[in-house]
Amino acid sequence: MMMREQIEAKLKAAFEPLILEVVDESYRHNVPAGSESHFKVVLVSDRFTGERFLNRHRMIYGTLADELSSTIHALALHTYTLKEWEGLQDTLLTSPACRGAGSIA
Repeated sequence: MMMREQIEAKLKAAFEPLILEVVDESYRHNVPAGSESHFKVVLVSDRFTGERFLNRHRMIYGTLADELSSTIHALALHTYTLKEWEGLQDTLLTSPACRGAGSIA
């Protein structure tokens, strides 16, 4: 199973998301070809109702603890309730640029 699929499966089981998008952004970073180490997650779930963003992220970190301790180097999290998500409309959710992008040492 690819890392993206593993992340999706764990997040689906833990959060019963209304919307879930897991994007492998490793190609945008200074890593060897084929690396699965940098991901963006957009997760909309009722489980986030009443939770601050920091706690939402902690919930995800706990769910993906094994992956974060071994394979995943970076995880850009965009976590929302359905009401928050609907308020975003056309906002573009982009991850920050990698400082070392473009060259592999």
